Amino acid sequence: MASLNAVVANLFFLCTISIASSLEVGKGPFTYIFGDSMSDVGNNNYLPLCLAKSDYPWYGIDYKYGLPTGRFTNGRTIGDIMAEKLGISSPPPYLSLSMDDNTILEGGVNYASGGAGILNETGLYFIQKLSFDNQITAFETTRNAIAQKIGEEAAEKLCNDAFYLVALGSNDYINNFLQPFMADGTIYTHNEFMVLLMTTLDRQLRRLYDLGARMISFDGLAPLGCIPSQRVRSGTGQCLEHVNQFALEFNSQAKKLLNGLNFKLPGAKMVLSDTYTVVMDLIENPQKYGFTTSHTSCCNVDTTVGGLCLPNSQLCPNRREFVFWDAYHTSDAANQIIADRLFAEAGVSQAPPPAPLVGSGPVPSPAAPSLNSEPAPSPSS
Repeated sequence: MASLNAVVANLFFLCTISIASSLEVGKGPFTYIFGDSMSDVGNNNYLPLCLAKSDYPWYGIDYKYGLPTGRFTNGRTIGDIMAEKLGISSPPPYLSLSMDDNTILEGGVNYASGGAGILNETGLYFIQKLSFDNQITAFETTRNAIAQKIGEEAAEKLCNDAFYLVALGSNDYINNFLQPFMADGTIYTHNEFMVLLMTTLDRQLRRLYDLGARMISFDGLAPLGCIPSQRVRSGTGQCLEHVNQFALEFNSQAKKLLNGLNFKLPGAKMVLSDTYTVVMDLIENPQKYGFTTSHTSCCNVDTTVGGLCLPNSQLCPNRREFVFWDAYHTSDAANQIIADRLFAEAGVSQAPPPAPLVGSGPVPSPAAPSLNSEPAPSPSS
């Protein structure tokens, strides 16, 4: 994100135009979010067998009322902050919605699911999750429901004018290729695995395009070798440079893919956001942004199996000083910086800020949450 090109700025400019020219059924800009645990706002809470959940303290301690919502951080996701900047409410989780009501006409939907990847086999050991293919199918269900309400022509225009945030690929490495017990890391060389990823992503983005998506921002991979869960594998606490190289190669190939799709598909405006650069800057120069610590997690769970912030975790004294919340996910404060950089460099004028969400409620009890809550029914068309 440190060197977003003019195409990215144009993408966000077009997105802001859609606010003024959006359909009467919504206030726009309609925003559809696809991703993994960095973007999940609660979808996995509705999957009863899913092992990738954050519906317990201390997740959400700096979100509304200090309670967990299914977000894998202490506060807001980058998608939440982006929505704030666009002047809309954060899109709700798909699995919380009914396709029969008009909520699907109120600004967008979030399909992200913790553990998800580009490949369907990624995160297989989480039992349940929405892979990117599953998420696209869910979007198709949403689109069909919208068409039933407002007609096919209006639905097509809504989808054409909408903004699509896609952030996937991290789990294809962290919870697939780099895991010794997963087949892909044994079957494929990295070059072969890259071909598999890009071939699959090409098909998926074309499918989104066929469903009406035109303006797609695809987040490149961050420096995965420097996240706490990977540093502990080095034995010295240093970044794993070969993993960072994998991420850079992925980003390079993804950019070529997106440029190729823009050339082949009429009206497509797909861009790669340079997440790698801004996150690496946060890691290498934390003081520049008001952080003190970027090599370990606030929850001190770098060596804990799973690397998540459990109710018995010992939190850092000041959560705003840590780049990483747990062994995998950035903190609310870091997410704010990432979103700020994206908007500043794209030259977008943001909407007036809403009432603050962070720290607005009581600190939750560290008691373990109930695991027997009844999941809401899945949406149907």
